[in-house]
Amino acid sequence: MSKRIAQDELESYLWGSAILLRNHIDAGAYKQYIFPLLFFKRLNDVYEEETEKAVKENGPEAAAWEETHNFSIPDGAHWDDVRNVTENVGKAIQRAFRTVEKANHEKLQGVFGDGTWTNKNRLPDRLLKDLLEHFSSKTLSLENCPEDELGQGYEYLIKQFADDSGHTAQEFYTNRTVVHLMTEILKPESGESIYDPTCGSAGMLISSISHLKNNGKEWRNVSLYGQEINALTSAIAKMNLFLHGIEDFRIVNGDTLAAPAFIKGGRLQQFDVVVANPPYSINQWNREAFTADKYGRNFLGVPKQGRADYAFFQHILMSMKPNTGRCAILFPHGVLFRKDEKDMREKLVHSDLLECVIGLGPNLFYNSPMEACIVICRSKKPEKHRGQVLFINAVNEAIKESGQSYLEPQHIDKIAKAYENFESDHDISKKVSIHEIEENDFSLSIPLYVKAPFATTLERAMTVQDSYDVWLMTSRRLRAYYETLGNLLKREE
Repeated sequence: MSKRIAQDELESYLWGSAILLRNHIDAGAYKQYIFPLLFFKRLNDVYEEETEKAVKENGPEAAAWEETHNFSIPDGAHWDDVRNVTENVGKAIQRAFRTVEKANHEKLQGVFGDGTWTNKNRLPDRLLKDLLEHFSSKTLSLENCPEDELGQGYEYLIKQFADDSGHTAQEFYTNRTVVHLMTEILKPESGESIYDPTCGSAGMLISSISHLKNNGKEWRNVSLYGQEINALTSAIAKMNLFLHGIEDFRIVNGDTLAAPAFIKGGRLQQFDVVVANPPYSINQWNREAFTADKYGRNFLGVPKQGRADYAFFQHILMSMKPNTGRCAILFPHGVLFRKDEKDMREKLVHSDLLECVIGLGPNLFYNSPMEACIVICRSKKPEKHRGQVLFINAVNEAIKESGQSYLEPQHIDKIAKAYENFESDHDISKKVSIHEIEENDFSLSIPLYVKAPFATTLERAMTVQDSYDVWLMTSRRLRAYYETLGNLLKREE
């Protein structure tokens, strides 16, 4: 008999597992233990559901048929096998995880991460037994908990862990409302390939699939690719995708700049859609190797050691397909105007790959007051967009709750429509020629082109950097006008 789990009941159940860990381990480590147990319970319950259905339809022998199950769970590695252990519980959990991974090598290799389950000082048997009993209180079958609903519950848990773990959250969590905006702008299509080079917990890839589902389009023929440098986070990404019912994906644990995972014919593999929130201004990267990059990812230049933003940027541009390739990248505003990246911006603007720059308000980066921007590029811009860049000043399009900002549906709709119209609009956007950007010394600082609405000016002063940029560019223009006027007067003399 079905015991459908309501969404609020599911979320309370999931968060209850984290409450058990409080006072035992740091909040930042919850995900290392909760996610693998949740995934193991889901695999087990779906396996049992599949077995019951097959036996009912085809008799007892169907339980052993390979085609009965989506994943294999060998004897001795089922949930109840672990639940019934009374001593060395962590060792039993770890053994079951490795057994399941080995039996499903192509799909599940490394999916349970590398948590220290056998550390009894951190995870005594009594605590692990409590966790197992807590998860045993509900059956996470497909009938009780469909994929989309469990996926939402998993996303809820990711968000809760981000709230609890503070500064480490940015490693695996990107503000989902911003992600939805990026997806709405790129509009992934059926049959396309989608790539995130710094995929975190795979939220951007899942949002792309959700976009297709919400628009009634086929999504099972979409190929997803992601790379993530943190081993635990890459495991979380795999679990997240599986729990959303997505199986056509490749998530690789590794360093995208040092060793890109997706290579085809000796070159970077290229994709229809690239979405990313790269780590901000990292300084621990191999700049020397990038200087002689064999994949040509330095075509705009080589960033300084302390700022790898344009290294990720160029990797993304090189990863777009020649005709259909498009990308949306979430960056801090600094990439738009910093002096030491001016030459790279100049080449970027002249390449005519840059299509749109969207300025968002503060507190949209997780646990950071920095202002965010979204940079949109296309390998082949529509005819009416060529030689033009659209600037959208959307600092007003957000709400703030408990120190964190979010985009509501009306904000996402307004920004996406401004992008789609690709026209100057006194309220939010301005279409700018490459020549005008040249006149501003290739600064992409948004207030140079489109001012924030007056209400925003009253609520939030411009940053010091914004103010300086506007003053500097205005001064340069004024100087140029005086020089032109002086030359004209000399000619008349």
